[in-house]
Amino acid sequence: MIRSMTAFARKESQQDWGSLVWEIRSVNHRYLEPHFRLPETLRDLEIPVREILRKHLQRGKIECNLRFKSATQQSNAININEQVATQLNTSLERMAQLIPNAKPANLMQALQWPGLLQEPEQNLDPIKTEARNLFNAAIEDLIAHRQREGAELGEFIQLRLDKVEQQVNLVKNELPGILAAQKENLSSRLGELKQELDPQRLEQEMVILAQKADVDEELDRLTAHIKEVQRTLKQKGAIGRRLDFLMQEFNREANTLSSKSISTITTQSAVELKVLIEQMREQVQNIE
Repeated sequence: MIRSMTAFARKESQQDWGSLVWEIRSVNHRYLEPHFRLPETLRDLEIPVREILRKHLQRGKIECNLRFKSATQQSNAININEQVATQLNTSLERMAQLIPNAKPANLMQALQWPGLLQEPEQNLDPIKTEARNLFNAAIEDLIAHRQREGAELGEFIQLRLDKVEQQVNLVKNELPGILAAQKENLSSRLGELKQELDPQRLEQEMVILAQKADVDEELDRLTAHIKEVQRTLKQKGAIGRRLDFLMQEFNREANTLSSKSISTITTQSAVELKVLIEQMREQVQNIE
């Protein structure tokens, strides 16, 4: 199933010990590039959740943000480390003796001293377990979002493939008439110059013209690329890089078709092909 690399997922859990919120954002990237922002108390979760992510995703820039709010924070409880407070007060009194004219510190400034405020000890094991479970659920939502967008991208690409096929068939059907018109035009021009028409020379000129205008090989390769893209869209796993390569091959054939053009029909078809290929290429950049 096709997956887009652009998606978002959010999962929240409320428990007796507090709340957890995972937010995961995904955008297109050539490789898998995860970034984690975790609370310091839950920093050691990064390794296990990174492994979970790598098992489920193969490409994309992934930003994973975990927010944790303990029940004590939610109740606005303030806990002061009395030992640190006593040491700080002793130090301030000593400083006042050494520097009599110094401006005294106020209580709000004292509260900002590292280690003065502390959170009560909390059993982190159930919190970490819930965080891992919640991350799994968030990844599942992210994948579902990717698949929904991927299905839309697949429909978009298939619609363009149908139009590419129409242009290929148009050139195939018009090519005999184009060559016949060029032959008639060449004969007319030679006649206007009042030159004696040499059937053998005319035939040689037409062979050269046919060789220059021979785009059967390019049209066949375009048809083969259409079938290969359709086959790739049905594959499982990451298909974005292969599709990107096929878009390059599409573009190569369209450029060759344009360079060999001897009529407005083939020129217009080549231009239309380039537009369709570019539209597909832009969307392929978002496919995992």
